[in-house]
Amino acid sequence: MRKRVELKIYGKVQGVFFRDSTRAKGEELHLSGWVRNEPDGTVQIVAEGADRDLNSMIEWCKYGPDHAVVEKVDVKWLEPSGESGGFKIVI
Repeated sequence: MRKRVELKIYGKVQGVFFRDSTRAKGEELHLSGWVRNEPDGTVQIVAEGADRDLNSMIEWCKYGPDHAVVEKVDVKWLEPSGESGGFKIVI
């Protein structure tokens, strides 16, 4: 079953390749969506795909890439929109 999730990642998550690592992880998991830095220092992710793949992304985000220090991950489940086209970094 296809689902959609919005994540907000808190901690030392900017300037540590979090976006690029998330893009690569999203592609590896065959997810559609995007990742971006927010002005408040967080990273926002919107992803759509299979339930197990989204749960894998959520678990990965709790740690992120090597130099990240994740303090908290907010998870919000949404209705799928049918988004396709891979996983990208947006500005």
